[in-house]
Amino acid sequence: MEFTMSRKVVRSSKFRHVFGQAVKADQCYDDIRISQMTWDSNFCSVNPKFVAMIVDASGGGAFMVLPLSKTGRIDMSYPTVCGHTGPVLDIEFCPHNDNIIASGSEDCSVMIWEIPEGGLTSPLTDPVVKLEGHSKRVGILSWHPTAHNVLMSAGCDNVVILWNVARGDAVVRIDTVHTDLIYSACWNRDGSWILTSCKDKTLRVLDPRKGTVLYEKEKPHEGSRPVRAVFVSDGKILSTGFSRMSERQVALWDPKNFGEALTLQELDTSSGVLLPFFDPDTGVVYLCGKGDSSIRYFEVTDEAPYVHYLSMYSSKESQKGMGYMPKRGLEVNKCEIARFYKLHERKCEPIVMTVPRKSDLFQEDLYPDTVGPEPSAEADEWFEGKEAPPNLISLKDGFVATTKAKEFKVHKSLLKTTTASAGNQHDSSGEVQSLRKEVKDLKEALEELTTRVKELESKH
Repeated sequence: MEFTMSRKVVRSSKFRHVFGQAVKADQCYDDIRISQMTWDSNFCSVNPKFVAMIVDASGGGAFMVLPLSKTGRIDMSYPTVCGHTGPVLDIEFCPHNDNIIASGSEDCSVMIWEIPEGGLTSPLTDPVVKLEGHSKRVGILSWHPTAHNVLMSAGCDNVVILWNVARGDAVVRIDTVHTDLIYSACWNRDGSWILTSCKDKTLRVLDPRKGTVLYEKEKPHEGSRPVRAVFVSDGKILSTGFSRMSERQVALWDPKNFGEALTLQELDTSSGVLLPFFDPDTGVVYLCGKGDSSIRYFEVTDEAPYVHYLSMYSSKESQKGMGYMPKRGLEVNKCEIARFYKLHERKCEPIVMTVPRKSDLFQEDLYPDTVGPEPSAEADEWFEGKEAPPNLISLKDGFVATTKAKEFKVHKSLLKTTTASAGNQHDSSGEVQSLRKEVKDLKEALEELTTRVKELESKH
C-alpha cells in the first residue's frame, strides 16, 4: 500500500509538524574536497565535539576532522588523517570517547585514531592501533553501543570481525555465514544482536559472540539492488530496498516471525540507496538517499501500518554522504530532535530537525533519558558474556559530561604481533614467543640507549 493512501485520516502525532532547516551559510563547512568514491557508506561521522568527512587524497586515503565550531571556508592546507595507503571507505567516532575515531579502507586495514582536543594542527599519519585481519577492502565499521573498545568491521571478503580494540585482537571472526558482499551491518540497542544485509538477498540476525545465525529472511525486497537494514523499537527491523520494477521500498519486519512483512511501502523510482537512521527515543526513522536532495521521516509505532509517513526535507543539492549527531549533541532548548551533516560536492551543511513548541521549558516528551557516553561493560567482560544495557542520561539541563571520557588505553604488551587471520584459535605459544621477542627488543633498545648516554656524558 502506498503511503499516500494511508493519509486520509490525520493521525495525531507530536512529530507531525517536524520541520527540517539548513543552517545559515556561515555555519557550513566550505571548500572541502569530499571523496569521489562510489561506496555506499555515510562518508561522515559526527559527535558533540567534531565532524569528520572522507576526502579525496592523492596516493592514499584520508579524512578530515574539524571541531564543530570551525565553520566557514576550510583552507586547502588544513591537516588530515592520512595513514591509509588506499581510499578510506568508512569512518565512525567511538560512542564512549569523542576523541577516538575508527577508519576502514581499501588497503584491507582498520585504524584507530586519537584526535587531539581542539582538532589537528598537523597531519596525523600514525594510528593508535592498526587492526589487520581482512583480506579485502573494509567498507563497514560499527562500534559496540554499550561495551567499551569493541568494534565490528565487515569487509569485501564477506567476513565480519569483532575486535577487542585495546588488545588489537580479532576475538570473533564470522566467515562462513555470508556468501557474498555485505551491504550493511549494525547492532541493536544493547549490542546483544547484529543485523546484516547481504548481496545474497538475505537479512540475518546474528548472535555476535557465537557468530551464529538466530533468524534470517530471504528476499526482503525483490529487486537486485542493495538492501539496508536497522533495528528499530522492540527488536523489530526496518529495511530499505527495491522492488522488481526498481521502485524504492521501506519495510518493517518482526524477526521472530520473519514470514510476512508487517508493512511494505513503495516510495518512488529513484536509484539511490536509502540509508536509514533510527532514533529510539522518538521512534522516528529518517531515510536519506545517496544522491537524493531530500530526507524523509517516518514514525514507527505499534499500530498498523506501523511505519507512518510524517514529512520530508528537501533542498537543491544532492547528498553524497550524511552524518547523524548523537542525541547528547543536540540543542534541547530549541526543541531540536535530530541534526544531520549533509555532504555536497564541496561542502558539509548541517540540517536541523525541530518540533515547533511555544514553551521555552524543557520538553520531557521529546527528550526521554537517552544513551550517554559511559559504557556498561569493558571489552573483555562483554566477550565473556556480560549483558550490557545502555547507561542513560537526562538532557534536562543540556548534557554536561560529569565523568571524564573513557580514556583510550591500549595494552601495548598485549597487542598481538600476529595478524588476526588465524581466527579464533588463541595460539598461546605464539603469544609467549612474541612477548619474549618484545622483551628482547626492549632490552636491546635499553642497552643501546645506555651506551649512547655514556658516550654523550664522556664528551661533556
